[in-house]
Amino acid sequence: MTSPTGTSDAAADTLRGGPRRRRRRARTTGGGSGNSGVPLPLLVPALLGLAFLVVPLVALLVRAPWRSLPDLLTSAEVWQALQLSLVCATAATAVSLVIGVPLAWLLARVEFPGRGLVRALVTLPLVLPPVVGGVALLMALGRNGIVGKWLDSWFGITLPFTTAGVVVAEAFVAMPFLVISVEGTLRAADPRFEEAAATLGASRFTAFRRVTLPLIAPGIAAGAVLAWARALGEFGATITFAGNFPGRTQTMPLSVYLALQSDPEAAIALSLVLLAVSVAVLAGLRDRWMTTG
Repeated sequence: MTSPTGTSDAAADTLRGGPRRRRRRARTTGGGSGNSGVPLPLLVPALLGLAFLVVPLVALLVRAPWRSLPDLLTSAEVWQALQLSLVCATAATAVSLVIGVPLAWLLARVEFPGRGLVRALVTLPLVLPPVVGGVALLMALGRNGIVGKWLDSWFGITLPFTTAGVVVAEAFVAMPFLVISVEGTLRAADPRFEEAAATLGASRFTAFRRVTLPLIAPGIAAGAVLAWARALGEFGATITFAGNFPGRTQTMPLSVYLALQSDPEAAIALSLVLLAVSVAVLAGLRDRWMTTG
């Protein structure tokens, strides 16, 4: 086929794509700016920043006790802490999904007074010191807390210094990552699909379940992975709210902290495990970032 100007469709596509490809090459190579290299005032601090972030990780790998690493990682204490960390992080992620996805939908789709304040409160755990979050959880859910005393007297539920308390502390610090990711995906999704479902007789919840959820599934997956990784590495809120009891509340970060005081090689070995998990998470999310960048 030919376009109205007599140009074939393939040639027209080539012509339309040509300027875009040239612009991409210009951004990549710095063309069009008149600069043939990186300015020294930018290059030096950039390299310093890179070294600041990379050198500590390299030092961890250099100082790792590679010969004794298998014995250190196969000890009963390490596996106990690792298993507890994986279980609690997964449970915290599940809690975050159940209550975080509806919260993200509320922030993205519903206009209500004070929505900006609510969003700020939701994201507050991102900048709040984790120890302060643990103290806040104690004041709210402890045996004498404003909610915890009723849980204890009415239902006999005690959360502090229990495995369930670890899950609560991890969910508190991890859920904002999920909410931000899902809310951003919801804002990018076209709401006309939901409106079309409503015109066909679907209820608001049915449209959310059958239309919205499949559309935002990649954002939910990315947010869940980030929340899981954050929960796995949580330390401050966990030790403040749940304590440090082996087999019950002692997760991997707490084991690293204790091992550093008595057995630095074991601390390095445990740190390598958490480092490997973090690298795996970043590698898994790379395609997601590349598609949204």
